[in-house]
Amino acid sequence: MRAFVVDAFTDRPFAGNPAAVCLGTGDDLWMQQMAAEFNLAETAFLAGGPAEYDLRWFTPEVEVDLCGHATLAAAHVLWETGESADVLRFRTRRPRPPRTPAPCWPRSGCPRTGRCTAVGTTSWSR
Repeated sequence: MRAFVVDAFTDRPFAGNPAAVCLGTGDDLWMQQMAAEFNLAETAFLAGGPAEYDLRWFTPEVEVDLCGHATLAAAHVLWETGESADVLRFRTRRPRPPRTPAPCWPRSGCPRTGRCTAVGTTSWSR
């Protein structure tokens, strides 16, 4: 297993929102203990590759269903280490949200309708 600490939402060290990213997983107890050892808001654990990864997030105390900044940090690590394809897909344990249209962020590649449908996986491209 390799581990990294990434400052998300910034372009300089020791700013932004830090998250630990682990390339590799273990059993639930081990991942929880690793997250407690890092003692950051979230630790992301990745398994799989090179285009599709299982992604789980842990705080120092519990597993959580979603963490945006740790997801961004995970994508950053995969691209910077050369572990990934140009397009990433993350599989998570998060329950699928209802399939209802949601507003899109600008330039998100949504259909011409300007609305998106949640599908339970997330794709990122460089």
